[in-house]
Amino acid sequence: MELIPALRAFARTFYGAPNDADDLVQETLVKALKAFESFEPGTRLKSWMFTIMRNTFYTKVKVYAREAPAAADCVAGKLSVQATQEWSVRAREVANALDKLPPHQREVLTLIGMLGVSYEETAEICGCAVGTVKSRLNRARIQILEDLGEASAADDA
Repeated sequence: MELIPALRAFARTFYGAPNDADDLVQETLVKALKAFESFEPGTRLKSWMFTIMRNTFYTKVKVYAREAPAAADCVAGKLSVQATQEWSVRAREVANALDKLPPHQREVLTLIGMLGVSYEETAEICGCAVGTVKSRLNRARIQILEDLGEASAADDA
């Protein structure tokens, strides 16, 4: 139960809509319960759950690509009135910048920058080397700063 907030945060890197993210968390929990006998004691449950979520999402993407429904372009899901508060606008800019990142960079940025997962654990979850994780994180950071108009801060780093 204590992993659900972290799972929800990670799921939001895959889906912007809270309901879709919650569905992914629920599906991850169901799969984890069904496969719990394959969990190796002494390893990190959080990493195991994140790996299940990541694999579940990418499987859904493959199925979605084959089915190709047109619901993503539906006007009904768009806001009719934009928020006027400056913080809301800036939050939307950050969210848009995150959405522009390639999925592998977005998930590394979320795991390390938002959820505080270690480089080693992130490498295990993503199935790549620690150096690749560091490279993806650096590229994501630079791209986010550029998209937010903070390119000079990226150049100084």
